[in-house]
Amino acid sequence: MDTRFHLVSLGCAKNTVDSESMAELLAREGYTPSPTAEGAQVLIVNTCGFIGPAKQESLDVLRELAGIKQPGQLLIAAGCLTQRYGAEIVRQVPGIDGILGTRRWMDIVNVIRELRADGPPAPLYHLPASPTVGTDERQVLRAARQGGSAYLKIADGCRRPCAFCAIPLIKGTAVSRPPERILSEARELRDQGVRELILIAQDTTDYGHDLGLKDGLATLLEQLVQEVPDINWIRLLYAYPGYVTPRLIEVMAKNQQILPYLDMPLQHADIGVLRAMRRPANLEWVQRTLATMRQSMPELALRTTFIVGYPGETEAAFDHLLEFVRSTRFDRVGAFTFSFEEGTESEPLGDPVPQPLKEERRARLMELQQEISLEINQGFIGRELKVLIEGQGDGLSFGRSYRDAPEIDGLVILEGEIQSGEMVTAHITGAMPYDLTGNTISSSDQLIRI
Repeated sequence: MDTRFHLVSLGCAKNTVDSESMAELLAREGYTPSPTAEGAQVLIVNTCGFIGPAKQESLDVLRELAGIKQPGQLLIAAGCLTQRYGAEIVRQVPGIDGILGTRRWMDIVNVIRELRADGPPAPLYHLPASPTVGTDERQVLRAARQGGSAYLKIADGCRRPCAFCAIPLIKGTAVSRPPERILSEARELRDQGVRELILIAQDTTDYGHDLGLKDGLATLLEQLVQEVPDINWIRLLYAYPGYVTPRLIEVMAKNQQILPYLDMPLQHADIGVLRAMRRPANLEWVQRTLATMRQSMPELALRTTFIVGYPGETEAAFDHLLEFVRSTRFDRVGAFTFSFEEGTESEPLGDPVPQPLKEERRARLMELQQEISLEINQGFIGRELKVLIEGQGDGLSFGRSYRDAPEIDGLVILEGEIQSGEMVTAHITGAMPYDLTGNTISSSDQLIRI
């Protein structure tokens, strides 16, 4: 029996973790990965279903693989898109043999066995409704390595009421993973040589709520610092406004390993739009909290995300967003145009803002942010930063500082080719809106924040 598989992972890092976990389960059963679809017996696409463009990409990849699928090959659609739409995906992409929802990724081996036992023509649907995070994960490592970094998933699902978001429909409510399991996996990643641990969930600041923990994320961070003091960096992603507590700020400020970096998606800065989104609308809290964090951590790097073109967003509302960005001065900003999602609370609002206007507003927002980012970056010229090297070529090396999360933020470009995974001290000599340039001073394993 041919046991080669080809797995395509789409979407965010949280999806990548699920893909790596499926690959580990397949490897335990004797399956081997294939870099090409032609060389595999089992084709798996771990789809994304968050917004319109991501859904379209998932459908395009599925159609491509279905179009080249040979007799005897199996095509399995897994992940967010299939969990939400199920049979509709099979209707849109003839040739799919199995549907595996995101809530039961750990059943990938069983799904393949059933498909091989029963064979076509009827697709197999495996879409249990209840999430099982932390209770049935088959003791696989819930992390995804990327060079010297690793994403470690601490929870899945979301209990927030955001009107535009389909994640609760896809993932279910928030379910935290047991802290002892997270700590064990952190030690395992440390032993593999990981230098940066990136904690991820739909909402990391909600960690432990379902376990009865108060300030669960702060407690987990304190435990991680004790368990893996030799991991250089611990990075925190996806905080929720209103849940960055004084204790969390204190823990971040006093522990050098925990980077002074916060990714807190705010989605908008107009009170009326935020209320329509069913998002926290207390901008005074946001400003106070950010001021407290900046006072506690003067080197704090702030990242956020905004949605433009939400139903009811007037030009005045958009101007409020621009003014907020000017005054707050985020290091990084990501911007999306509103994507209409059936089944969400915003569905009755429709999609009244014309797409060209959405795109125009997004361009104006990003033009403003580029100016701010460039000014902030220029302030680092002449300074020294620790840089984690991720790649090299043509006499240059590419890495990230504490200010840069993988894939979404900038790079530090250094002269000379340095081994990936090395952490070096760099003297910054130049700045661009997203990236910095510099020269290497030395290589060191010391836990130095900046």
